[in-house]
Amino acid sequence: MKETVIHLDNVWKTYKMGEFEVNALRGLNLEVKKGELLAIMGPSGSGKSTAVNMVGALDMPTRGKILLEGHDISKLSESDLAQIRGKKIGFIFQQFNLINTLTALENIALPMVFQNIVKEERLQRAKYLLEMVGLSDRMHHKPTELSGGQQQRVAIARALSNNPEVVLADEPTGNLDSKTGETVISFLQNLNRKEGKTIILVTHDANVAHHADRIEFLKDGAIVKSKKNMKGG
Repeated sequence: MKETVIHLDNVWKTYKMGEFEVNALRGLNLEVKKGELLAIMGPSGSGKSTAVNMVGALDMPTRGKILLEGHDISKLSESDLAQIRGKKIGFIFQQFNLINTLTALENIALPMVFQNIVKEERLQRAKYLLEMVGLSDRMHHKPTELSGGQQQRVAIARALSNNPEVVLADEPTGNLDSKTGETVISFLQNLNRKEGKTIILVTHDANVAHHADRIEFLKDGAIVKSKKNMKGG
């Protein structure tokens, strides 16, 4: 049996809206195994974004526990959570979230600054990652000089800069055409199969989710159905 990397145990998230309370998550239970490629699907308003925030330690539950490698992180301080995010989890977003004043190389190297990695090592690893995503020739280009697909590949490389165990991809193909989207999913599959990375893929696209080992369907803040794919693509 593969070990559990992340476990959401009866997680509730309640937001106060004036006099009213809105439950974005309602007793969510989710286990993510080491080396798994997991897809989370659900319609708008199903709680996907809130679930992503929990899995990525970007937000804490109103009730319930978040266990990372068996340790309850739901009571940690923001500074401790930031350290965990920096070391353990790589984030890929729909909007790329690159810094336009920095080159591709500098964008990838930036997360390593916060882990106190020396400059020479940062640049060496950033160059290696650019080569891995096939963008060595765009090293000194800024995001505005890159296509959407190239920007997302830089974002993938940046997510890997601190060699995280888990990569959390939130609608990573949402702003890309279908062909470019397939290229990005192929990168994520290779990270999972060849590098052994645990990938959590949040998507509304069934064609994207089809590449996962397992799909969890979210509705009204809870998982309503699970499906195992015979092949991850």
